[in-house]
Amino acid sequence: MLDDASAIMTREVYSVTPDATIAAIARVLATHDISAVPVCDQSGVLVGLVSEGDLLRPFGESNRLRRAWWLSLIAEGNDLAPEFTDYVRQDHRQARDVMTTPVITAPDTATLPQLSDLLTRHRIKRLPILRNGRMVGIVSRADLVRAISQMPANTGERTEL
Repeated sequence: MLDDASAIMTREVYSVTPDATIAAIARVLATHDISAVPVCDQSGVLVGLVSEGDLLRPFGESNRLRRAWWLSLIAEGNDLAPEFTDYVRQDHRQARDVMTTPVITAPDTATLPQLSDLLTRHRIKRLPILRNGRMVGIVSRADLVRAISQMPANTGERTEL
C-alpha cells in the first residue's frame, strides 16, 4: 500500500562527501540524471544537499542573461557551453561550500499528506527520508504524484492530500 514515505521513496540514492569537488558533483548529477545529490559525512550522516541551482548560483544576477542561456541549453538537451564546462573544471569549491543546510527531511513513516505538506510549504523538490537518523531514501515531487495516480478512484468522498 502506498501510504507512507517508505512505500514510495527511491531507495538507491547517490550521495557525495563534503569534500567532493564541483566537477565531481556535476558528474554525479549528469551521470545519474538527477537534479540534486545528498551530502553525507564519513559516518553516512546527512549534512547537506547540493542541487543544480546550488551549482549555478555563482552565475547570479550579474550574469543573469548568460545563466539563462546556459539553462536553456541544458533544458533543450544541447551540449554545455565550453565556458561553463571550463568554469566547472577550474572551480575548486567543494560540496561543503555550496550545499544547502540544514536539509528538510522526513521520517520513513511520514504519510503522503505530510510529505506533500513539507514539499509545498518549503517549496522544495525532494525530501531525504530518514530512519533512526540515517538516510534510507529520497522522495521527489514526481514520486508523490506517481503515488497519488495509483490511488483508488474517487468514491465521492473528499480525501485531503
